[in-house]
Amino acid sequence: MIVVTNRIPVAEGYEIDFEDRFRNRVHLVDQSPGFIRNEVHRPKSVKFDHETGGWIEDPDAQGYYEVKTWWRSMEDFVAWTQSESFAKAHSNRPPKEMFAGPSKLLVHEVFLSTDADT
Repeated sequence: MIVVTNRIPVAEGYEIDFEDRFRNRVHLVDQSPGFIRNEVHRPKSVKFDHETGGWIEDPDAQGYYEVKTWWRSMEDFVAWTQSESFAKAHSNRPPKEMFAGPSKLLVHEVFLSTDADT
């Protein structure tokens, strides 16, 4: 199994629009062979304060949304990226102003999981 993470820096003021894009998506990836699940993570700007032993707000943190998809195999993910459904799902490009910088795509192989289902 692999997990593909797209780390996306969303510009201040565009958070609701960005989240709405995922709430209203067409779910084409969900039908792709080998697809397991999709999660979108909202950044939480906090940091651990070693002096107090607690969590505090961190207004200077650059938050990244993370869009994560789980796949049965790398081949399944690659097939999705080369499909017509992928092109259709990504055809409605958001405005450039929505982003505070470039996104970064990361791929990880799951070698251990504590999920009851794996």
